Amino acid sequence: MDDRGLLAALIGHEQFRDDYAGGGVLPDGPRHGPYWLRLITPDLYESISQEKAVQILREWVDPLWDVPTALEVDLQREVFARVAAAGGIYYLSELGDEALHDWGRVHDYFHEFVLVDRSAGRITLIVAADD
Repeated sequence: MDDRGLLAALIGHEQFRDDYAGGGVLPDGPRHGPYWLRLITPDLYESISQEKAVQILREWVDPLWDVPTALEVDLQREVFARVAAAGGIYYLSELGDEALHDWGRVHDYFHEFVLVDRSAGRITLIVAADD
């Protein structure tokens, strides 16, 4: 399966139906993050470099506070090491106001990455949000 097929499978998965606002996955939910799920397609994910992904993630993490050592270790293991190992990195582009669901503005920051690591046989969804 090519990367666009993997993205389509991810979008269609029940676990993708999460608004990331504390409610968890809703198996029949119509939302994903701040967006209406029905408007998210594989074509909205842009391929980006590892350097760009790390830059976006660091800009999200670092200004918030002095990152505690234990959290930095977890981020390195669970996020940055996976970014470094990924053969493909896809970033969900800003969809615009028309794609925001009824209370989607609860998120000030929402960054989503899909990492494709064929050597490990794994895709990883990373969501960096403020709620």
